[in-house]
Amino acid sequence: MLHVVVLGAGRVGGAMAKDLSQDFRVTVADRAPSALARLRGTGPDTRLADVSRTEGVAEAVADADLVVGAVPGFMGFAMARAVLEAGKPLVDISFFDEDCFELDALAKRQNLTAIVDCGVAPGCGNLILGDLSRQWDRITSFECLVGGLPVVRTWPYEYKAGFSPIDVIEEYTRPARYVKDGRVVTLPALSEPELLDFEGLGTLESFNTDGLRSIIKTFPKVPSMKEKTLRYPGHIEKMRMLRESGFFGKDKILVGGVEVSPLDLTTALLFPLWFMEEGDEDFTVMRVVVEGEKNGQRMRKELNLLDRYDRTTRTTSMARTTGYTCTAAVRLLAKGGYSRKGISPPEFLGQEPGAWDFIREDLARHGVVFTES
Repeated sequence: MLHVVVLGAGRVGGAMAKDLSQDFRVTVADRAPSALARLRGTGPDTRLADVSRTEGVAEAVADADLVVGAVPGFMGFAMARAVLEAGKPLVDISFFDEDCFELDALAKRQNLTAIVDCGVAPGCGNLILGDLSRQWDRITSFECLVGGLPVVRTWPYEYKAGFSPIDVIEEYTRPARYVKDGRVVTLPALSEPELLDFEGLGTLESFNTDGLRSIIKTFPKVPSMKEKTLRYPGHIEKMRMLRESGFFGKDKILVGGVEVSPLDLTTALLFPLWFMEEGDEDFTVMRVVVEGEKNGQRMRKELNLLDRYDRTTRTTSMARTTGYTCTAAVRLLAKGGYSRKGISPPEFLGQEPGAWDFIREDLARHGVVFTES
């Protein structure tokens, strides 16, 4: 039986480990005994390992046939490199800041398949774009709107983090790139707010984040591309205030004779407020709109997703939508449905005939359903 090692036993990593254990032998590795303890008896084996260190990663994946990466973004690139150096194929959701293609030569030298950014966003939007680019003659526009939010809105932030909170702050500080009139435009994150209505939810606000990532390189001829994050109205202004006041700064400052990083202080105060307690319900909303041409005709496809917390399995929607996209890709690899060597962002996977259909069907089997028009 294929042995899959999941690196990271957080909310999403744990959900993936439990899901994959239905079909494979699974071991989940983490340096936090408390995180591993929550998974004992749920299907996967557990392994104590410091996956923040190259040596720890190498030890954790030594007996793996395939590795799933689910560590925080700031650890993701080093983790992915260590996995590839260990000679293991990888499917990753770590959303690291570095250019994934810097690892392409290593993956090809090792004759390995490495699928990165394989979650809901980035992930599903890229898969849809890749799939349509295979079917249409030309793509003229791509837009992805996505957000994960708590059902219960609690003052002051009306937000809970469904994944690593430090990665949320990265979304608010990393400059946002999008494509307009064929040119890459860079604006601050949280810029260009819009109010949008969603059936069943009401009004949400959208803002620029750096979510296009690899498709800026892989689809250089598409003249218009944008991804925006969704939150409850008012959240943007609070985050902009914190950012512009320096609360997300990483350089240490002297306070009362003690050197402290503003970001460390902010995270110590914010994260308890953003922490999703067991049983906290959330939802994920996503809208992907792609326009293009086929046989001289204008084409437009819109796909919508509204997924909610699973009360039966007590699994958050963000863990479901992100994690089950990744586990579907693992199943696709295991059955030989994708074999391209090197680094593959999800749009490459989407260009493989039948790949998006397979992943979409696997998501639907878990109750994560995209509707389209």
